[in-house]
Amino acid sequence: MKIPSLLVLFTGSLFLFACNSAPKQLPILGSREPVEKIVNGKTVIDTVYQTIPAFSFMNQDSAIINNDSLKNSIYVADFFFTSCPSICPIMSKNLLTVYEKFKDNQEVRFLSHTIDPKHDTIPVLKKYADKLGVKGTQWSFLLGSKDSVYLLAKDGYMSYSKQNDSIPGGYEHSGYFLLVDKDKRIRGAYDGTDKNQVAQMSKDMDILLTEYHKK
Repeated sequence: MKIPSLLVLFTGSLFLFACNSAPKQLPILGSREPVEKIVNGKTVIDTVYQTIPAFSFMNQDSAIINNDSLKNSIYVADFFFTSCPSICPIMSKNLLTVYEKFKDNQEVRFLSHTIDPKHDTIPVLKKYADKLGVKGTQWSFLLGSKDSVYLLAKDGYMSYSKQNDSIPGGYEHSGYFLLVDKDKRIRGAYDGTDKNQVAQMSKDMDILLTEYHKK
């Protein structure tokens, strides 16, 4: 499984931080840009962080999921395809444990984006969700055009997806779960095939929720 260099850097920093002590606030990952603004008549430097771009996809129940659908919710995003013969089943199984922990918590959502829209039609995604035991809209298996999903993976989630007919399944993609806060900023990146990292993500989700509850 290929790991994007940015994710290696950010994940390494995240887990080093986690090992030292339980953080009260998670880091904000991705690119950032200093900007000037006026506060009380004075010029101050603020930071603008990378955020997830606007999107609109359809889920397994033919419901439209977009930025507005996720308002006031943190969420975990990943990329998969239902016929994947390698890491996807492991990732789905691991994410299912986190889904069960936060089941019915409306502040927590899960988004799994198919990278094979030709095969993964709405009925196929519905069957996949049913097989996992996923009901309702808390965990959405999303269908969009290949170009829009691949662009979102690259520009929004620092991830990658591409067709590769030389490997089993015909596609390759990042095996990471990305934790996104209510402000559409990436707050964590975790190897979805590693139970320990998935367990850490679950703990970090509690930390992130607490961060908002304190506001």
